[in-house]
Amino acid sequence: MSDIASQLLHIEIGENPADRLDKALAALVPEEAALSRSRLAKLIAEGAVTRDGTPVTEIKAKVAPGEIYTIALEPPRAVETVAQDIPLTVLWEDDDLIVIDKPAGMVVHPAPGSEDGTLVNALLHHFGGNLSGIGGEARPGIVHRIDKDTSGLLVVAKSDRAHHGLAAQFEKHTVHRQYSALVYGVPSAADPRLRGIRGVSFEGGNILKITSQLARHPTDRQRQAVLFSGGRHAVTRARVVEEFAGVASLVDCWLETGRTHQIRVHMSHIGHGLVGDPTYGGKRKLPVRIIGEAAAQAVASFPRQALHAATLGFTHPVTGEELSFTSPLPADFEALQAILRAGAQAR
Repeated sequence: MSDIASQLLHIEIGENPADRLDKALAALVPEEAALSRSRLAKLIAEGAVTRDGTPVTEIKAKVAPGEIYTIALEPPRAVETVAQDIPLTVLWEDDDLIVIDKPAGMVVHPAPGSEDGTLVNALLHHFGGNLSGIGGEARPGIVHRIDKDTSGLLVVAKSDRAHHGLAAQFEKHTVHRQYSALVYGVPSAADPRLRGIRGVSFEGGNILKITSQLARHPTDRQRQAVLFSGGRHAVTRARVVEEFAGVASLVDCWLETGRTHQIRVHMSHIGHGLVGDPTYGGKRKLPVRIIGEAAAQAVASFPRQALHAATLGFTHPVTGEELSFTSPLPADFEALQAILRAGAQAR
């Protein structure tokens, strides 16, 4: 029996329960409560789970058929982050999630040095308090991020059940994410240099695959580093869409995994860093004699990494509907591409 309205859940243990309390409860809580095992473990440790009025605080406690446990759920707590009236481009919204087309220059989540003006500040205002709570707090559920100066698509959970479902899809790498990037040079299977770089392989259709581990750089905490032992597994695929006189190219990149700075550090690793990337792109200059003065200058002065989250596809975690969204290139990116194209055609 459950009583969601009163914030109390009464769970009766059935036959053949799991071997520990957190697992047993996770299997039995009603779907609408959307309580993950990690959230249940926290509630158990806090004394919010009782049996016959006595708190049970050990997540590995044994359970028996017929026992009844009561889970006390506090109403979602207000968070300290301030709601701010910042315009948002919303592509989809329902009771459980929202899909946003984020502009370049907006930080996703408040952090030291970026306490306001973030996507979370904007979402809190947009929702106007209409949040069912994420992890017991009235806040948006950020299940993935894109860098401040990367533009494009993000999905954000509005409810616990959506948060858990989306997080599971990201963990299983079933979310489709395609990015557009402008890079130096032209990655090609015909380039023997590329074939000699560790972690690089090619698939059908001249699709480049980069496989490595990624971890924080040992001396620069703002950077990620490519490793081949330790760190976290990372796979990026890329395919050239358009090349510009052999000195730059527009590339589609797909994420199999989603690590911090993954596309930026992987493309830099293979010698094709992103145009405008202050961390990994280097200070390369395009040759004026090949691409022209205007294009060379436009690339040199581009103020951010030329990276755009263009496509996002996932299964709606509540309805099961297959959703897919696309975002056109932002104006600055499109203008840079046009200047490069004109320079290449003028040769």
